[in-house]
Parts: sequence; C-alpha cells; structure tokens
Amino acid sequence: MQIEIVHGKAVAPHVADLARLRIAVFHAFPYLYAGSEAYEAAYLQTYAQSPESLFVLALDGERIVGASTGVPMTDASEEFRAPFAAAGIDPATVFYFGESVLLPGYRGRGLGVRFFEEREAYSRRLGRFDWCAFCAVERPKDHPLRPADYAPLDDFWGRRGYTRRADLSTMLSWQDIGEAQETEKPMSFWLKAAR
Repeated sequence: MQIEIVHGKAVAPHVADLARLRIAVFHAFPYLYAGSEAYEAAYLQTYAQSPESLFVLALDGERIVGASTGVPMTDASEEFRAPFAAAGIDPATVFYFGESVLLPGYRGRGLGVRFFEEREAYSRRLGRFDWCAFCAVERPKDHPLRPADYAPLDDFWGRRGYTRRADLSTMLSWQDIGEAQETEKPMSFWLKAAR
C-alpha cells in the first residue's frame, strides 16, 4: 500500500478510476447511489479545476483502492457553501472534505484515519482556514435497505474531533438504487476547528 497526494489538474490521469471507485463505494448503504461514470467525471472536475484541491489516493500497486478529497469551500458548489453563509460562517474560512471512499477489503487498516490526517494537515499548511467540514447523508433508522449489521460512522468521526452541527445542512439529489429518477436527500455537516 502507498499513499499518493495530488492537487488540481494533476488528478486528470486518475479521474476514470476515481469515478469507478466512488460508484462502487457509494452503491452501498447509506448512499445507495446508482451513479454513472460520466456524472462522476463531471463532479470530479470541480476539484480538478481548483488549484488548491487535494486528492489523497490509496494505491495497492497501481490500483486505486481508496481516495479522499478536499477543496477550499469557496471552490465547492453552491449547495455546500450556502448553509455556511446562512449560518454566519464565511465559506472562505472553511476547508471542505469532499469524500473518503475505500473498498471494503481495505478497511480497518488505518487508511480512514490517514485520510483525515492528510486533509487536516493540508488545510493547516494553507494557513487561512478556521474550520474543516464535511457532510454525510441522513437516512432513517428504519430505511428498508439498511443492513442489519450497518454501523454508522458517527463514533469514528467523533473520535477524530468532529461534531455534527444541527444548524448546518443541505439537500443533494442523486438517483438511488431502484429509483427511476433523482430525489433529494438531506445532508448534515460535521465540523472541527482547523487549527
């Protein structure tokens, strides 16, 4: 296993692999994402266009088995920026963590912790952020596709120092497995002081 760090347009050679990885990981509960590589490639361009974006890639040989992203909130889409502005938090003070995706066979090896450490360290190196933030989908406890052994990541995030902010949320649309079209899903933000 090795970790590779890339920024901005340097991610271009990895976009197709990252698109497939996101689809594979987000297919599972709680995201239940029925995505397409074309949509994913377009989404990843948001990060590729930001010169201060961060991609933390976990590789097994030459195969990308995990990835974590980050971008200054001012370079993120409006759905992510707007809740902060509405709550009186300047988006320019927030470094946004886009996702952490890791294939199931590679979990439990400390890579999730490493993803958080790398993104936090990078936000500190940039030197202008007060907050690190990410968001996660909210699904009801009685969701029909919730696996019996599903364990939410709330405790893991709490141990990393993140707190769920009830005053910060957004809605994102995607097509769930088994749905005919996209529907909106509630997303809650988690924050940690960046310094």
